[in-house]
Amino acid sequence: MGAISQERLLKVILAPVISEKSTRVADKLNQVVFRVLPDATKQEIGAAVASLFKVEVVGVQVLNVKGKVKRPVVSWVAVTTGRRRMSPSSRVRTSTSRPVSKGENHGTD
Repeated sequence: MGAISQERLLKVILAPVISEKSTRVADKLNQVVFRVLPDATKQEIGAAVASLFKVEVVGVQVLNVKGKVKRPVVSWVAVTTGRRRMSPSSRVRTSTSRPVSKGENHGTD
């Protein structure tokens, strides 16, 4: 394989990874974590880091991270109208007479 073009080296590194784990690795092991192109090789990554940051690269470790699987979302919507729900037995009157309230005569006049 020939020399890697400068244009390709500038495209290989996408962004640094800023997380607790990458910060811990940077402090303890003097390593830096980057997001890179999926088709980038170790040689390209090492050359890109060396040319961009003017450092000597001792080694490159690559970890391929798979994305999360998205499950289809089934949403159940409960609609509230502000009224209380009536049970089926309270909706249907079984007797044909009207209800009698207190103080009414029961036809005994």
